[in-house]
Amino acid sequence: MRKPPHVMEIYLQPGEVWVGDRDTRIRTILGSCVAITLWHPVKLIGGMCHFMLAERPPGRAGEPDARYANEAMRLMTEQIRRAGCRLQDMEAKLFGGGRMFRHRPAGGNEQVQDRNIEAGRLLVRHAGAKLTAEHLGGHGHRQLIFDIWNGHVWMKHTPLPANDEAKIQ
Repeated sequence: MRKPPHVMEIYLQPGEVWVGDRDTRIRTILGSCVAITLWHPVKLIGGMCHFMLAERPPGRAGEPDARYANEAMRLMTEQIRRAGCRLQDMEAKLFGGGRMFRHRPAGGNEQVQDRNIEAGRLLVRHAGAKLTAEHLGGHGHRQLIFDIWNGHVWMKHTPLPANDEAKIQ
């Protein structure tokens, strides 16, 4: 996982997109958010989007905003196409959608992380990219490192402590 000295390292914040070449490494941390990576194994071009919500709330028009799944994917795929890649030649990986609390709130409504996971899967399917890996759901957060020079995505999942571990004696 050692980074070559000439490689540029990008830290992707929630609601951001980055596309780069073989001289790029992208890092991010996910909770309930989802990240999609796309990578071209021949051209060594890839990108990551880190979205927070499955969709923009109704009545909130505006410029494309990478906080929302479909808009983040659109922004990333536009850059990928400008770099000369076809989406059907790309490998996709999905990460995130973790539950950040042990218990569901009363009412049991579908949670934001569940909607994010479904949106991510749907976007990859519609893009026509080949889904090669995913690590979604569960409890806790994930740290990601995407090395575009080889397409590897390194992930560390940190689950929430079990209830008895969280008690303060």
